Amino acid sequence: MEVENEPIYNVNPTELDHLSDTPFSGEEENGGSEEIKTEINGNWIAASSINEAKINAKAKRRLRKNSSRDSGRGDSVSDNGEALKSGVTAPTSPKGKFLDRRSRSGKGRGLPKKGGAGGKGVWGTPGQVYDVEEVDIKDPNYDDDQEMLRDLNLGEMKYSVPVLAVSLSLEGKASHREMTSKLLSDLCGTVVSTSDVEKSFDRLLKELPELMLDSPRAPQLVGQFIARAVGDGILCSTYIDSYKGTVDCVQARAALDRATVLLSMKKGGKRIDSVWGSGGGQQSVKHLVKEIDMLLKEYLLSGDVSEAERCLQELEVPHFHHELVYEAIVMVLESTGETTFKMMLDLLKSLWTSTVITLDQMKRGYERVYREIPDINLDVPHSYSMLERFVEECFQAGIISKPLRDLCPSRGRKRFVSEGDGGRLKLESY
Repeated sequence: MEVENEPIYNVNPTELDHLSDTPFSGEEENGGSEEIKTEINGNWIAASSINEAKINAKAKRRLRKNSSRDSGRGDSVSDNGEALKSGVTAPTSPKGKFLDRRSRSGKGRGLPKKGGAGGKGVWGTPGQVYDVEEVDIKDPNYDDDQEMLRDLNLGEMKYSVPVLAVSLSLEGKASHREMTSKLLSDLCGTVVSTSDVEKSFDRLLKELPELMLDSPRAPQLVGQFIARAVGDGILCSTYIDSYKGTVDCVQARAALDRATVLLSMKKGGKRIDSVWGSGGGQQSVKHLVKEIDMLLKEYLLSGDVSEAERCLQELEVPHFHHELVYEAIVMVLESTGETTFKMMLDLLKSLWTSTVITLDQMKRGYERVYREIPDINLDVPHSYSMLERFVEECFQAGIISKPLRDLCPSRGRKRFVSEGDGGRLKLESY
């Protein structure tokens, strides 16, 4: 007996929704026991298969709609339209898979990872305080300066260590000399003795004429080292008195006089910690503004450009040089004569030529004046015209660039409106 195989085709559900009842032929109406078939695209498909396709399409639409909400929890509908048991994850659509921020495994309580200590830029849990890490002496990478000096086995040449340290610091900055003074204080008692320190300063006083060839200010600096050593307790307080009346060298006498003056300013046996001043990054803004203001006033009295340049470099604040440019221009605007105008122009030109003031700092100083010129004009009525003149002179001297000159604000001058004036300017613009 031959069994008729009825092929089942995948039918688009949208086409099935629009299917209407198809009229049956006379043979199909007479044969009640035969299966009802429908012709779609020239193919005869059983009605039961169509009903199954409709059910499957409806179930899939339902899954697409509720996949992100029903994924991993509750009961879902399977491909056959049957409800799935709890604990079985229903298939999800691609859209729900990427938008769902919950864990794919269905575990977790939604708390932050690692208790809030994870993630980029996080150094621990909130409120956690780290202790200061102590250096392990047994660490093979640990280097101790005192141990290194002991390993050199200098013997009677120990006094040469302070001599070399002070000689090298004379050519450095004030912060370098401050570190050298602290180094001498730490080495005394462990590597070198008090007698070694005295012997080293004796050697420095004898070599001052040679040290002045490289450092013209060597006598004053060595005198400050002696005063600091006495204040730190690594040099005997009677060291300076032992040289009275026995010094023939002019440079050594100047160094001892400098140390005597500094020690006479000491009050109550306090250590002279500020003999080298504080580093640029450690000074307050108010102190720096005051120092720059005093520097410019001393320059106007003395007219020494090199001294002003040296004082500016000793401040060790290259990031704050725009303050000097700003204060210099303001002094020009507030002045009444030509002396301040010319002196400040020469100072800025010298600092620009020697690259003490960089292009960025010079630009920032001028831009500050441009922004505050309306307020300055309230106190100085002719500030606009004076600023235009000074900026033009700076441009001619090569101190500033043309774009920076063009940024200079200007105030329109009043003109006569009477007939026949020929566009002449008023004698008093304001």
